Order: sequence, then structure tokens, then C-alpha cells
Amino acid sequence: MTMENAMLLETYLKRLRLPTFLHNYAKFAEDAARSKLTYDRYLLALTEQEIAQREENRQTRRITGARFPVLKELADFDFSCVPGLNKQRVLELARGEYLSKAESIILVGSPGLGKTHIATGLALAACRQGHRVRFYNAAGLVNELIQAQDEHQLPRLLATALRHRLIVLDELGFIPFSPVGAQLIFQFCSTLYERVSMIVTTNLRFTDWTQIFGDERLTAALLDRLTHRSHILEFTGESFRFRQRMQREGKGEDGES
Repeated sequence: MTMENAMLLETYLKRLRLPTFLHNYAKFAEDAARSKLTYDRYLLALTEQEIAQREENRQTRRITGARFPVLKELADFDFSCVPGLNKQRVLELARGEYLSKAESIILVGSPGLGKTHIATGLALAACRQGHRVRFYNAAGLVNELIQAQDEHQLPRLLATALRHRLIVLDELGFIPFSPVGAQLIFQFCSTLYERVSMIVTTNLRFTDWTQIFGDERLTAALLDRLTHRSHILEFTGESFRFRQRMQREGKGEDGES
């Protein structure tokens, strides 16, 4: 290819917004010549690379947009430490069929058993399947809802939430909500009901949810919506963090003796 044609081609590729094509066409041409590929095979290889790179970029944007505090993979979770948790069921949920039905997942158990890890892993799987996801800490979401209401932006926030396929609500139950906060969380969840899937992690049994929402009728109505067509995973056992701390202390004592 002449220098003039190469410059013209690169100009056109930039205008067409084909950056991967632009970056690879010369190298692929050399490889094609060595391998004696036909023109159509050369063009197909370039196009496949462009498509693959675009999907990778979209996936990266979805994961970044979800705002995970920490990325945690299901493959890294030690299911042997939570024997009551059905690994096969978790992996089945990771396939994402619940998302097409707007079903939810509720992870219930004491702190330190990996609920956030599993929730994040499931949400990451959803991102990689092409779904739009948003991760919230429960207390942080309440603050956002209150601020949105004060600034007359609550309808906009709720409309944005509806554009997602999955919302993660983490650590529900650690901090009691004010009456206004409880009502806003109820409104948020009611808006998503049967339209957007949710993953909720909580350290409280359902019978104790009045401790965070206060109002019994509101709590009952919220539970009715959240538990309808939901998958409930219970976490029982000894806290990972407590176990690791005891192991570190045990090693320290061994070193001193």
C-alpha cells in the first residue's frame, strides 16, 4: 500500500470510529501475506477483532458504572467455610436467568460470612452478560434518596434506577433508618418491584426488620415485595474475619513460645 493510500485509509477509519481496525490493519496485513490468507479472511479477522474489543470496552464500562467498592469473583469464594450455602445453587443463579424474570436474591446471615462477596460476584456475572448493574450500600442509598428528595430530583433518580437490570443493596440492617429514610427505601424498592431484579444482603432475620424500618406495616409491605419471587440464600457459620484473626493470633503465640 502506498503512503498516500495508507494515510487516506487511516483518515477514513478514524471517521468511521474503528480504532481497533486502525491499530491492527497493517500488522494483520503482514500476517495475512505470510499465511497466504484470502482478502475475505483478512477482512473477517479485522472485523472480529474490532467487535471483540468493543465488547470488552462495553464490559469495562458496565463494571465501572456499577460502582463496586471492591471486585470479588465467585471463583475466589471458599464455599467450604459456609457449608450451609449451596454452591450449585449460587452458580446456577450466576447464569442470570433470574434477571429476565425480574426476580430478586436475598442473602441473609451474620456479618463476616461472605454475603457481600457473593452479591458482588453475582453482579459481576450480570455485567459480563451484558446487563446494566448498580451497587449501593444501604445507608449510602438512603442518603442519596434524601438528597434527591430535598433537591426535587427523586423522580429522576428512580427513573435512572429503572434503566438498570440489577440493583444491589448491600448491608441492609446495620443502621436503623429515620422515618423519612425508611419511606424512601420503600418507595425505591416498590418502584423496582417486578421490573428490576435486586440483590439484597442483610444481617437481620426478616422478623427483625422492624428494627431498621420502625413501622410494622411498612416493613410487612416491603418484605412482601422483596420476598415475592425471590431466591433466599442463608449464610451460617463462623465469621471469616474472626477466624482469620484467631489464626493470626495463634501463629503469634506459637512464635513467642
